[in-house]
Amino acid sequence: MTEKRKGLVVFISIGILLCLTIYERIYAQSPFTYLVWSDEFDYTGTPDNTKWSFDIGGDGWGNNEGQYYTSRLENAKAENGKLIITALKESYGSNLYTSARLATRNKGDWLYAMVEVKAKLPEGIGTWPAIWMLSTDWEYGGWPASGEIDIMEHVGFDMGNVHGAIHTEAYNGMIGTQRGGDIYIPDAHQAFHVYAIEWSEDSIHFIADDVRYYSYPNYNTGYERWPYDKRFHLLVNIAIGGNWGGQQGIDDTIFPQTLEIDYVRVYQKFQQHQISGPSEVNAFQENIVYSIPGFPSAAYQWSFPEGVEISGGQGTSNSTVQWGDIAGTISVMQTYNNTSYTSTLEVSVVTTPDNSVIIRGNETEIGAWKTDEGEGNTLEMNYEE
Repeated sequence: MTEKRKGLVVFISIGILLCLTIYERIYAQSPFTYLVWSDEFDYTGTPDNTKWSFDIGGDGWGNNEGQYYTSRLENAKAENGKLIITALKESYGSNLYTSARLATRNKGDWLYAMVEVKAKLPEGIGTWPAIWMLSTDWEYGGWPASGEIDIMEHVGFDMGNVHGAIHTEAYNGMIGTQRGGDIYIPDAHQAFHVYAIEWSEDSIHFIADDVRYYSYPNYNTGYERWPYDKRFHLLVNIAIGGNWGGQQGIDDTIFPQTLEIDYVRVYQKFQQHQISGPSEVNAFQENIVYSIPGFPSAAYQWSFPEGVEISGGQGTSNSTVQWGDIAGTISVMQTYNNTSYTSTLEVSVVTTPDNSVIIRGNETEIGAWKTDEGEGNTLEMNYEE
């Protein structure tokens, strides 16, 4: 469910149901074994607001979609152990349809995980349900630079063909280069099936009912092809019409239509991670943040060189410090369930002579420091009393 998908969407065809035996059955062997987030929808009423937020509006969502997303119970509710998202044919402002789009943004955000959603899809021409993920912090820029992961997409004019895809700066729907696969599930609108991804540092695997049907590798060539080293959150919705869902129009006789979700479960693996943060600091620099990806219920013990003051975060996956004037090694030990990993980072310190300042840009004189051209690529600096 791209934010700005234009034109025809084409997926790499993987096969039909009769060919499922050629797919690799690896799902049960997943290394992601720790359940870190879930919603079983074992309550009634508004979806749990500690886990879900609503995206509201009807401006087309970059895809010329026809619905207005609301937070009303008529469009999204938990009932009988399921989340039910309902698309309705009704006038709402300038829109002719209503639906709901829920997101776990800043309530469930993960870096590397197995995400699985058990769902029953809507049917009928014009429906476009999606279970997908977006970047939480948009560190590489807006869509598509910071990435998108489509765990499940389905369009009602092509019943049973379920799609999984990725969108990046290099590969995305706006320019017709997105990467993905599909799998045929003829009763996707009649029965519940488990749609999942297994996302690691090396690849993203797309899975339906324990069958891996597509894999996207990390090419190790930069964020343009792999923006998936940042945290992402989950979204679920039914769009109506739009650039892809509405390619054959909208059948107004099909409503209401529902996307029913039995559960959402997110698993991660406890493993060693690199420390993120500057490897070069100024003497006595303040508010420096070091971190490693957090793991629920894990304990963290940070150690810093002599003279460094921890101003916040000891015991968590993020530590804020004021540096001293001594270089050295940072270490953090993370412990969970009697298993521990220690990560380290060497940090150097930049200092300037007493009573002086750092020369910046192309300035040739600041205070008592004077610069002269040296030999080759050198710069000669002299301090005058």
